[in-house]
Amino acid sequence: MSTKTERQTQVDTLAERIKASPTVFVTDFSGLNVLKMTEFRRRLRAAGAQYVVVKNTLAQRALANNDIGALDASLTGNTGFVFAGDDPMAAAKVLGEFVKEHQKPTVKAGWLEGQHVEAAYVKRLGEIPPREVLLGQFVGGLNGILYQMVGALEALREQRQADSAS
Repeated sequence: MSTKTERQTQVDTLAERIKASPTVFVTDFSGLNVLKMTEFRRRLRAAGAQYVVVKNTLAQRALANNDIGALDASLTGNTGFVFAGDDPMAAAKVLGEFVKEHQKPTVKAGWLEGQHVEAAYVKRLGEIPPREVLLGQFVGGLNGILYQMVGALEALREQRQADSAS
């Protein structure tokens, strides 16, 4: 059993991590063995995120220290926080891929830039293509539009030449 001072230190440390991370995903890690948990943490670290197992009562106090009450209902069972770091989409993608492979951890909710989000939103966030892919799709679409426009201008030029020849 930890002392009151140790628990307060844990709350303070967790509160600082929550404050430093604008995005936190709340999960239930039940059913993940040590090997899978290690792999999950490794993948998250590679994406610039961290996974921390938390005691619900201490998490609730740390969230309260940051004026976040919206996640209280999700603090049941075995709880872990994904601190998404600078790229919430990368962390959500790792989380989503790991869930597809192992059916665990279960996403309960999230805190994204000061807003409570449901588990389904976290899943959708992970399905958004990376920035480079989106930019490529945009440029490809723009090229298609420009190609159509050039074709239309060429047809118009040909029509005007035909009209002036008549």
